[in-house]
Amino acid sequence: MTAPYPASYPPPPPQRGVGPGSGSCLGGILLVLLALLGGYLAARLLQHGTPAAAPRAVTPRGDLADDEKATIQIFKQTNPSVVFITTMTERVDLRTRDVFEIPQGTGSGIVWDDAGDIVTNFHVVKDANTLKVTLWDHSAYSGEVVGVAPYSDLAVVRISADKSRLHPILTGQSSNLQVGQRTFAIGDPFGLDQTLTTGIVSALGRTMASVVNTPIEDVIQTQAPINPGNSGGPLLDSAGRLIGVNTAILSPSGASAGIGFAIPVDHVNRIVPQLIAHGKVISPRLGVQLSEGLSQAIAQQLGVPGVTVLGVQPDSPAAQAGIRGTQRLADGQIVPGDIIQKLDGRDINSPNDLFALLQRYKAGDTIKLHIWRDGNEIDVSVKLGEPGNAEE
Repeated sequence: MTAPYPASYPPPPPQRGVGPGSGSCLGGILLVLLALLGGYLAARLLQHGTPAAAPRAVTPRGDLADDEKATIQIFKQTNPSVVFITTMTERVDLRTRDVFEIPQGTGSGIVWDDAGDIVTNFHVVKDANTLKVTLWDHSAYSGEVVGVAPYSDLAVVRISADKSRLHPILTGQSSNLQVGQRTFAIGDPFGLDQTLTTGIVSALGRTMASVVNTPIEDVIQTQAPINPGNSGGPLLDSAGRLIGVNTAILSPSGASAGIGFAIPVDHVNRIVPQLIAHGKVISPRLGVQLSEGLSQAIAQQLGVPGVTVLGVQPDSPAAQAGIRGTQRLADGQIVPGDIIQKLDGRDINSPNDLFALLQRYKAGDTIKLHIWRDGNEIDVSVKLGEPGNAEE
């Protein structure tokens, strides 16, 4: 409560704008004005941004390095030669008995010629009922398997496409590769569009097992990352030439671990023409009869490695070279035949090993068999004859 003014002093005159409620009214007006101003400024900032968020000036890059230009050119040159393969398999609904197709897997492939022949891995197309092949321009075609080589993990698929859409890959050579050469892998890993990875030849002369557990010789080991879906795609040299067909990775998880393998192009170039022409590989004739299991069992009983020759075809290259087959004497005693232990220095542990290695040769070639006979190890030269048994 304010003390009253002395009587001798008249009360001060009233001040304008000051009175009950006048202060709160003025404060409200100021708040409204500030809010409108803040909204206007916020809108301007959203429209034009702040100076601190403005784009940075672009620093001129200059020309690309020579190795970058070369890599880009390799991809541009080879990309149209790589295809994406999707496989489908049939399933039966046990309740309704309806037959339907489901995706089985994916892989890559290589345009081999302008007739529509596509090279890929056997394990990519194995057990597939239908195939879809997608070219680099995203046009898709139904594919038909025309030939397979399980021992080599190779297959040929054919599509009906206009020649203008087909770009056969440039073919190189694998016999003169050197460790340390640059490598490039193109494929469709994980179903993605064409992807390029780079590395080097990290080892040569590797041996790996095929899908049917036979050895594939002279495999190229590369550091270029190869992921699921790269199978069947090309491994290239720095000239953009095919030097191998990517086939496997060494990884417990299935992801690239820096170690990939490719079937050497020299082997591919021997096998693929036979698949196109015959649908299978025609091996040169040796003329020995072997049996999976029995030929090995006899050798194991004798305590020596290799496969036992059960029979020799008359007038065959093996017969002309003096190879001996297993015989049964009149008294029922079995005399084991020659046990083949090596072919040109490569170990033979099963009949499939021998048949797979024979695919590396042609009629007229001379091979050296290292055999065990009557407790002695000897070498026998055999000149291979015209093709006889085909790879099954």
